[in-house]
Amino acid sequence: MRISNFMRKKIRQFLRIDEADNARLVILQKLNFYTNAVKNKLWYRGNSEELSQLYSQLDVSPTVFWKASCTKGLEIRKLHVGLPKLIVNTLRNIVCHDFNGVDINKPGAADKWKEIADFNKFEKLLKRAVKGFLIVGDGAFKLTFDRDISENLPIIEYISGENIEFVYKRGRVSEVVFLTEYSHDHKTYFFKERYGFGYIKYELYDSSEKPVQANSIPQTSWVDGEGVTFGKDLMLAVPVIFGESEEYDGRGESIFEGKDDCFDALDECISQWLDALRAGRTKEHIPEDLLPRDPNTGRVLSPNPFDNRFIAIGNDVSEGGHNKIQTDQANIPHDSYLATYVTLLDLCLQGVMSPSTLGIDTKKLDNSEAQREKEKTTLYTRDNIIDLLSEAIPELVRAAVLAYVFWNEKEAFEAFEVKTKFGEYANPSFESQVETVSKARGGAAILSIEAGVDELFGSDKDKDWKAEEVKRLKEEQGILEVPEPAVNADG
Repeated sequence: MRISNFMRKKIRQFLRIDEADNARLVILQKLNFYTNAVKNKLWYRGNSEELSQLYSQLDVSPTVFWKASCTKGLEIRKLHVGLPKLIVNTLRNIVCHDFNGVDINKPGAADKWKEIADFNKFEKLLKRAVKGFLIVGDGAFKLTFDRDISENLPIIEYISGENIEFVYKRGRVSEVVFLTEYSHDHKTYFFKERYGFGYIKYELYDSSEKPVQANSIPQTSWVDGEGVTFGKDLMLAVPVIFGESEEYDGRGESIFEGKDDCFDALDECISQWLDALRAGRTKEHIPEDLLPRDPNTGRVLSPNPFDNRFIAIGNDVSEGGHNKIQTDQANIPHDSYLATYVTLLDLCLQGVMSPSTLGIDTKKLDNSEAQREKEKTTLYTRDNIIDLLSEAIPELVRAAVLAYVFWNEKEAFEAFEVKTKFGEYANPSFESQVETVSKARGGAAILSIEAGVDELFGSDKDKDWKAEEVKRLKEEQGILEVPEPAVNADG
């Protein structure tokens, strides 16, 4: 026992565990927010030449497809499939097509907003805004006045995030700074418009970031003083921030974020497939005496990498031999290329939208119900966009109406509420809805006539039409509504 206790004591003294020191890790960020925004815009533009120029200037691995360069004489054609542009345009069309305007509970404010919206062609502006923040990650609506364009109505512009800075105070946007670059007398100037609550300030800086007088160049000669002040509860800029970027603090996140490598690999797959098709053309092994020649000089025509259709071989000089052309066709693994393409396509769209939304059926066997089930990914992304617009649009409506009151020195409207209206997406067919409502009305008896009509037609019909339909249905079923008799009816 004494020996065992002695050993235990020695082991306890020997086994001593110290905590590890904090390790210092240094990660070098390759792109800032503004360079990343330009990169995303070029992905959206979808020009293969521009992508090649972009990646040739970016500090990325030389193994990236758009960065890699071909060996001289072995060039391949680099293709871009245009998927980023298709994703953004499809999501924009889905959201904007379902936008049914706004509801304002004060008639005066509603009429004025309708006038402002019509003047600014708000539906087109909304499409531009959705496209902008999906590509860059954020942006802002900007309210200005210009008597050359309109005497009394505010002008609504959407400014993309690469021309904006956000100033935060306790986690809230307190100021939106719009950046504009001007050139004058071979010098570059940067004009900043600071939109805050109750003020607009104008600042002008030269290329060395030294402040100069705001109206010292022709482009900003309209600036009178340092800015404008008004009510502290009003800001004539409405930020639109999509998601929350983990890489750039306080900025939005592009729909392309984290998908660069997938887009690059998809382009490489398609380019490699096409290169294999081009290289796998039918080859003709032609004896030297039968080679095609220039009719003018008699020289043998040299094939180029594009139409490399024949290979020269020696003449058959054996006894009884004769020269003939032999044909060879390469075996291209189409199934492998197709499987790779489908896999990379799924990775590009993963978490963003369903291939079915783009009209792509990768399984070829899905029925309509399975296709609709796949639309859920698109539905989640659409809901995120609508949630953002449901906050930004009411703020924009209030700011536009209040800006009109301030500019024209009119009597302020009473406090009003603004609600956005969006239709449904990927809803079941009308036949299946009728069947569901019929079961709820008949067998289960858990749905009233009013609720059934509202569930069946939704936002496709207005309130007056649905009220008339409810009345007709009740009359057909022998249900009559009469006014309740009063106590003094005889009198």
